Amino acid sequence: MSERYLAIKVVMMPRDLNPAQTIFGGVLLSYIDQAAAIGARHEINLLGSACDLIVTVAMNKIEFHKPVLVGDVVSFRTRPVRLGRTSITMHVAVEAERGGQALDVTEAEVTMVSVVKQPDGTLKPTPIRRE
Repeated sequence: MSERYLAIKVVMMPRDLNPAQTIFGGVLLSYIDQAAAIGARHEINLLGSACDLIVTVAMNKIEFHKPVLVGDVVSFRTRPVRLGRTSITMHVAVEAERGGQALDVTEAEVTMVSVVKQPDGTLKPTPIRRE
């Protein structure tokens, strides 16, 4: 499995502030979810495999180490932790660039599952397949 992958990089904006004047944890969770999906697809492609649709089934071990502030340039880097038959677990490390420093602010593990949409609209796990 590969090394860390820069899945998303974003500037934090005033619209994402909570009453304490830091970025809402839920905003970071949303980006973590997106980064995990992007990183999972990247990893699956590197392995010569594919999946049509991938969804989040679990966010585990989420740790907020330091607050994120407006104006921080935040990087969401992923690395694979485990690859199963239908799932992949990604570690997402969140780093904020602030005042010339790179600060480790948050981390999480996210498990994604490869699925296919059934005719009735339900999602069914499907193997991550080789191309």
